[in-house]
Amino acid sequence: MATKEQRIKFQLVAVSLLLFLSGCIPLSPKREEAAVFIPPTVAVTPTPIPGPTISVSTPDVPRPTENASCSNLLAYVKDLTIPDGSMFSPGESIDKRWLVENQGTCNWNPRYSLRLSGGDSLGAPKEQSLVPAIAGSQAVIRITFTAPEKGGKYRSSWQAYTPDSKPFGDPVYVEIEVIPRVEPSPVR
Repeated sequence: MATKEQRIKFQLVAVSLLLFLSGCIPLSPKREEAAVFIPPTVAVTPTPIPGPTISVSTPDVPRPTENASCSNLLAYVKDLTIPDGSMFSPGESIDKRWLVENQGTCNWNPRYSLRLSGGDSLGAPKEQSLVPAIAGSQAVIRITFTAPEKGGKYRSSWQAYTPDSKPFGDPVYVEIEVIPRVEPSPVR
């Protein structure tokens, strides 16, 4: 007679064998599906026909300035650096600053510019943004120049311009003298 332990082992082996064999049998026979051709559908989209074009002409209206009711006025107050006639060596950097006052009623914004109006640019860009200043306030204009390599007297003049390129106010300028380099003479 088989013991209880042997019966349990036999049952486990039988169940394992059944599970193993059931995994090897396909569930349903394979069917091959027939290929079906579906023709593409053609969609008809109506093309719009343009109608007549109507033109309405408007009279030329002048573009308003920044603020048509305000005025622009730059007043020179004083030089803050580099008095007229200051001497420099060739290639030396020149940090020029002017104190000016916005005596107009327009506020200066970055669309206002300062442009070279005469003389040598002395290495500075020929146009730059004018420092923003509200009406009635003072501002410092600063331009960095470079002394030319050739000795002599130089003047660089600058003028303020509105956003619509109209000059206004006092010009500012720098006057310098460049002292030429003295080359040592060869010893004989």
